[in-house]
Amino acid sequence: MTQAPHHAGRVDPITLAVIRGALETTQREMTLTLEKTGRSSVFNLAHDYSNALFDHLPEMILQGQDIPIHLGSLIPAMKAVAGYFGDDIHEGDVIYHNDPAYQGSHILDCCMYKPVFYQGELVFWTVCKGHLTDIGGPVPAGYNPAAREIYAEGLRIPPVKLWDQGRRRDDVVNLLLSNMRARRDQEGDLNAQFGACRVGERNLIALLDKYGVDTVRAAIAELKDMADRHMRSLIRSIPDGCYHGEAVLEDAGHGLGALTIRASATVKDDTVHISVQSPPQVPYFINSYAGNSMSGIYLGLMMFAQVPPPYNEGLYRCVSVDLGPAGTLCNAVEPAPHVNCTTTPMETLTDAVRMAFEAAAPERVTASWGHASGINIAGVNPATGEQYVTMVLASIISGAGATRYMDGWHACGPLCCFGALSSGDIELLEYAYPIIIHRYGLQEDSGGAGRYRGGSGTVWEVEPIGHEMTIIAFGEGRQIGTMGAAGAVDALPQRKLGRLEIDKPGEHIVHRHNVITTIQPGERARNVNPGGGGYGLPWQRPAEEVLRDVRNGLVSIDAAAAEYGVIFDSCGQHVDAAATAAARQRMNQQGVQA
Repeated sequence: MTQAPHHAGRVDPITLAVIRGALETTQREMTLTLEKTGRSSVFNLAHDYSNALFDHLPEMILQGQDIPIHLGSLIPAMKAVAGYFGDDIHEGDVIYHNDPAYQGSHILDCCMYKPVFYQGELVFWTVCKGHLTDIGGPVPAGYNPAAREIYAEGLRIPPVKLWDQGRRRDDVVNLLLSNMRARRDQEGDLNAQFGACRVGERNLIALLDKYGVDTVRAAIAELKDMADRHMRSLIRSIPDGCYHGEAVLEDAGHGLGALTIRASATVKDDTVHISVQSPPQVPYFINSYAGNSMSGIYLGLMMFAQVPPPYNEGLYRCVSVDLGPAGTLCNAVEPAPHVNCTTTPMETLTDAVRMAFEAAAPERVTASWGHASGINIAGVNPATGEQYVTMVLASIISGAGATRYMDGWHACGPLCCFGALSSGDIELLEYAYPIIIHRYGLQEDSGGAGRYRGGSGTVWEVEPIGHEMTIIAFGEGRQIGTMGAAGAVDALPQRKLGRLEIDKPGEHIVHRHNVITTIQPGERARNVNPGGGGYGLPWQRPAEEVLRDVRNGLVSIDAAAAEYGVIFDSCGQHVDAAATAAARQRMNQQGVQA
């Protein structure tokens, strides 16, 4: 693959920096607009949305520091949407779309595209994707583990105009909203997306007014070339060859057993070809269509690459991808059910790709982040008689993986969101919905053991007020633990796993599969998230750091002994140095023999 032509010299460095800053500010202002005007808790608390800017080609010229599962799929989705309408794109149009058959991620992630015209010429697109709390279908919040085909999951929206040359299509908007629960939230979030796209358009037109189309386009071309150079420089540093990685997807309820996803990265000079091998698609909601799988591949690459900004489509000029045959788990086709795909199998695909690259450069190896293992809730508010539904994004906050230099961050995952998701305030969730949140905090012993410990996952416990509440569990990480690195091993693996616990009078139920269930007032649902993977041999972690973890409630006393070989005195307050030295010597001998 030949390198794209450079545009150096066409824009002076100061002008380039100013235009780059204006583009970045535009994207951030779009994000702020969504946060301040979104109606649902998914928007205004959890920030489950992403914004990007595209040029007329259309190529991504700037991605926000948002949700990775959104951003990678936007590249093929933007091309599919623009290609669908062809020449029928006009000033004042606004297009909406969620369909994975048109490169969408999953149908809950609804995307708005606004073409930006300047003096009659299409110059930009402002793009905003957000997770709606409901998309219709038989199950509130869209996650239906009983679905055997996509038609049983919710409303598919192929590319459709919501505004046609400046005129709002109220008939189309009403059609969409009439198929969604909690209509007020959905309409508010749709309006927030429109506001974000309009803010982006306003700023971009001001930029064109100041510098003109030619200068701005030259600056954007240089920014894409810059990203291209960064990625090619990294790939060139890897020895030529074919490298392999694989990761296992647990049986979260489909009854087909564990499934393995394999990835290979073939490096030649400054290019890389990534190919994926996955099992045939299954009659369960974990199939991933092509657009979504591109996000998983790009995240695995970027976890390894860690190249400096700018982040735009130029990064991927030197990358080619083969998703495998159509009709497979990572290249699904209609009518495969898919709604869980943005977490499962996307995170497993990401792990496989990352591991392939780390086989090429072991010095860059990192532990994986916890996979999403969350719940959605729905019911009828007894105070108003209105139905509510929400994806509890606070319930999927897991731990980050450790690296060769540091412990993993707590409550920063899951892998698919990579730190961009927010929990929001407990009080605001209780204000918005008829619930009591009894507990939200770090889960003891959830972080993977290692010389550097994985970040802790979270536990979220809820009780409904005055009504029956439906709970839908989705995701994975309840049977297979988060992958560690560089010899990390968990002596107490069950404590690292996610799970849904239901407490009823005289009964304690533990779910380790995706289920739909209900609880009544006085009963509680507790969702526990996995932590991040550890890095290195656990018995090499300094005893004083293990002591600090115990005192901070991150590691229990018995786990300190079983996983780290750190033994406490009879009072449980101080480390027994002699017993610890003996325990660690035994663990080291056993590790060498293994």
